[in-house]
Amino acid sequence: MIDRRLFIGTLAAVLIPATSVLGAVSTSQDTLIAVVRSPDCGCCGAWIDHLRDSGFAVEETLSDDVEAFKDQHAVPQPLRSCHTALVEGYVIEGHVPAEAIRTLLDQRPDVLGLAVPGMPIGSPGMEMGDQTEPFEVILWSDSGTNIFASY
Repeated sequence: MIDRRLFIGTLAAVLIPATSVLGAVSTSQDTLIAVVRSPDCGCCGAWIDHLRDSGFAVEETLSDDVEAFKDQHAVPQPLRSCHTALVEGYVIEGHVPAEAIRTLLDQRPDVLGLAVPGMPIGSPGMEMGDQTEPFEVILWSDSGTNIFASY
């Protein structure tokens, strides 16, 4: 027969460290990205699918005035694209790859956000078969812009 106190003590010794380790692990599935997009834009929906396929939770808001949302979040005109998202205090503009968003969230630089200006062919959501064009992910802050990643 197993001693009840010994069993409970052993169980606690095993479970307490496991729960603290599991609680400390953060996955992108825990990360909510709130996207504002036009109801008429198919590539925005494809980008959202890319985020979900990459493990992010996505909240989607359809708007007939996405430009007002961009203005509200100070997205610079030269960086604008078709949709805008918010994630953990950062603004994400356009077809930014999920990989770049994860890197941003891991590094947590003191910036406003990331952008892929325009709608480059081959960027997430803008896939057109084998066609691709190089594009850059731009990091922006109050002091200016820098290239964050090149694809």
